[in-house]
Order: sequence, then structure tokens, then C-alpha cells
Amino acid sequence: MKTLFLMSTLLATTTMAHGQSIVLGAGYADFTHTSSNDQAVVSLEYQHSPFHEATRLSAGWGVALTVDADADTHIGAGLVGLYTISDRWFAEASVMPGYYNASNDDNDLGGNFQIRSLFGIGYALENGNKLSLAITHNSNASTDSFNPGVNSVFMRYHYGF
Repeated sequence: MKTLFLMSTLLATTTMAHGQSIVLGAGYADFTHTSSNDQAVVSLEYQHSPFHEATRLSAGWGVALTVDADADTHIGAGLVGLYTISDRWFAEASVMPGYYNASNDDNDLGGNFQIRSLFGIGYALENGNKLSLAITHNSNASTDSFNPGVNSVFMRYHYGF
């Protein structure tokens, strides 16, 4: 009985863990305000197992940290969606409200509350991991009178586990 319980628990937790991923990204940030400093940017994202899965669409929760060369940082959490286009091709989208800290006044986005939206197109590798090209936009959604925003492009590697 103990063996059956242990195997059932192991199987259940293995199934729950399937579908999670760590996403590493590298790219370039283009700040829209004229006095801002455009620069290299990296990101680290965790995507939890989907809470909804249909034939082609899955939705789950995620957390992302983005840091640029000046150490401007955004950390956010929100909804992540994945749409399967074909056997290997997919589209990804996410919306992650969160906290932004400008390391200098030049890259001020109009407050600490910023929403990161992402859209990307990707390809699944034979080992199950994925590559994607994504664009992001950070904005305070006009919750502040100053709302310049920043757009970024990323090459992303999705490590699934």
C-alpha cells in the first residue's frame, strides 16, 4: 500500500511539473522618450504549468524579471498564453503588471507601476525546448501623466521541465 501511494504521489507530481519552463532572453531595449538611453537587455522568466489547455491554446501564470545594461529593472507576474500553429511552430503572448525601477532619471517610464506585454513567434526543437523571437512593450497604461514606454526585441530560449 505504501509503495502504491508513493508511486501515485510521484506520478501526480511529475504530471504537475510537466509543462513548466524557464525562459532566458537577450535583446535590445528602445526607450521612446528622446533623452532615454537605448541599450542591451536580458530577461529571466518562469512559466508555471498551464491551468487551461485546449486543442491549440494553453494558458498559465508566469513571473518575469527584466534588466537592461543601466540596471533598470522590471519584475512582473501575470497571464501567459501559448497558441500552437503547427507541430513545431507556436505563438506566445503574456501580460505582466509589475514593479519598475529606473536606475537613472533618463530611463524614467512615469512611475514604478508598469505593465509588460509580450508577443512572440517560436519553434520547438527536437529535444522539447523552444526558441522564440519576441517583442515587448512596457507602459504604465496612462496611470501617470508621463507615459513614454519602452519597446524591446528578444531572442528567447525556453527550457521545459
